[in-house]
Amino acid sequence: MAFALSAEHEKELERILSRYPNKMAACIPVLHLCQDANEHWVSDEVIAFVAERLGLSTAHVAGVVTFYHLFNREKPGKHQVWVCRTLSCALRGSESILRHCEKRLGVHVGGTTPDGKVTLRTSECLASCGSAPMMQVDKTYHENLTIEEVDRVLDDLLKDS
Repeated sequence: MAFALSAEHEKELERILSRYPNKMAACIPVLHLCQDANEHWVSDEVIAFVAERLGLSTAHVAGVVTFYHLFNREKPGKHQVWVCRTLSCALRGSESILRHCEKRLGVHVGGTTPDGKVTLRTSECLASCGSAPMMQVDKTYHENLTIEEVDRVLDDLLKDS
């Protein structure tokens, strides 16, 4: 089945396009819009849709999708947990937070819990170095983390239906 945007998302697409000097420059925000509209992942159908709408090759759009780690090529869990691995987070314990998340969720990095609630990921930098260690859950930052705070966040995610 071909990918299509809802009327509301089409309006947002037009708003995005109006902000850029050419369609190619809008590729990343259009991909984010389409990813959100497609259960948070970029299928081959989404790539074809974006390529057609922006007048780009599918190879170009696929290259953008595979270059940036915030685009999902497989359907993720309901929530995505990103643990930052950059130097400031690493020096303040992100590795132990990551290992704790793996143990609590029962998955390794890149995996999704069997109930489909949480996908665990890592990021090289989430731009919150002054509040390390940190993780991003969906679009919310959790900073100055302790193992106890991680448990609280994960408990909330796992009980969320």
